[in-house]
Amino acid sequence: MDKKILIAEDSSVIQNLAKKILVQQGFGITTVKNGRQVIETISNEHFDLIFMDINMPEMDGMECTRKIRSMDDENSGIPIIAITGNAMNYSRVDFENAGVTQVLQKPLDFDNLVEVAIKYTSG
Repeated sequence: MDKKILIAEDSSVIQNLAKKILVQQGFGITTVKNGRQVIETISNEHFDLIFMDINMPEMDGMECTRKIRSMDDENSGIPIIAITGNAMNYSRVDFENAGVTQVLQKPLDFDNLVEVAIKYTSG
């Protein structure tokens, strides 16, 4: 069975590129544009990994990650990879306190994106 990844990203360009590259690697991909949609989507479907943009409308990635970590079900343990163009606005402690598993900087290195996807979905 394919490993399923949720990509939460409000940039359709990044969303589409990431989806195309990860599908080519055999991953099942679902995309959403904000944190509110992440919460709705994971309540109806299981995912092995979430790539989470930090700066999204309606509910940002940090707030969404905190909500997921506070859930009382299997979703609370999903690896969450933060994607941000301005990591300097946050400290490592901010990401850790929110429950982020790892941080990737924009512009995204798509080879690194694939490596991270494999790392957190294998096993």
